[in-house]
Amino acid sequence: MTRITLENLAHSYLPNPSRDEDWALKPMTLTWQDGGAYALLGSSGCGKSTLLNIISGLLVPSQGRILFGDSDVTGLPTAERNIAQVFQFPVVYDTMSVRDNLAFPLRNRGLAEAEVGARVAEVAEMIGMSDVLDRRAKGLTADAKQKISLGRGMVRQDVNAILFDEPLTVIDPHMKWELRTQLKDLHRRFGHTMIYVTHDQTEALTFADQVVVMYDGRVVQAGTPEALFNAPEHTFVGYFIGSPGMNLIEARVEGATAHVEGASVALAHGYAPLSGKTQLGIRPEFLRLGTGGAGLPFALRRIEDVGHHRIVRGHVGGAEVNVIVPEGQPIPEAADRVIPDPAHAHVYADDWRVDPATQERAA
Repeated sequence: MTRITLENLAHSYLPNPSRDEDWALKPMTLTWQDGGAYALLGSSGCGKSTLLNIISGLLVPSQGRILFGDSDVTGLPTAERNIAQVFQFPVVYDTMSVRDNLAFPLRNRGLAEAEVGARVAEVAEMIGMSDVLDRRAKGLTADAKQKISLGRGMVRQDVNAILFDEPLTVIDPHMKWELRTQLKDLHRRFGHTMIYVTHDQTEALTFADQVVVMYDGRVVQAGTPEALFNAPEHTFVGYFIGSPGMNLIEARVEGATAHVEGASVALAHGYAPLSGKTQLGIRPEFLRLGTGGAGLPFALRRIEDVGHHRIVRGHVGGAEVNVIVPEGQPIPEAADRVIPDPAHAHVYADDWRVDPATQERAA
């Protein structure tokens, strides 16, 4: 187990990058603490797998350094980094039994057979494969083979880190929750440093203590699931986290008031004059419906009942806006206004959250 530090790290697949868009990873400095559980979250093509491959040694970065503890490993090959990596699709030895697949990393390091057997039995129980240990891997399903890959990544206790690259892609949906729970249990019991790449917010938020959200090759926010939900630092984080994601409405902000479509709503903080594209960000959970009077003009389009709540979908001007209405709460028949909770309303300038404390000091 070790602390992993990325210092001014960036990468381009082009020999002579000259423009911002030439970089698959824009410069970043980041530290993952020893024994932490982290998730790299973002949509396809944002740079998650590139970053993971640099950490594992499969790629050498165009600039910057990677430190394991205080040791610079930037130029070291994968074999010398003492890590385990689980890929998106299963990598198993078909001619070997499940037992021998799980034991391979341990035998490769010369562990005594008694220790190998005990560790294999423990991991096999965790991944639910104790009853097939003596079966050859060749005849197993894709999700069973991926469970072997997961188990082989977890079987070693001496690794600096375990890296997971979208490991549940081929897993049956009914098994995903169970395996995520098992990974969390493994982390609690053995304290490995774990980095988990995914585009699935549910996987990231339920697995990780800290989530690193990436967008267009950049880390736009790193924090706890609660921080990402309550105070998204970038509009992508607000939109990507949550179901539905954050509503983003173009607005003109003057002091502690946001003006939208000829109407105005109060904000919890005052803001100094802003330049660029200005948006009001409010999650569907923190909007309520009204009829006439206060609030923003709302054109209701449809209502979706998802069981424990309803999602009311509509528009404020040209912006799509969703409202979550708790089960049992009535929806006004003539609802034509949405009213934000000022305590949970955020202001964004050119997609970045404006810190109200800084703005109040500047005002």
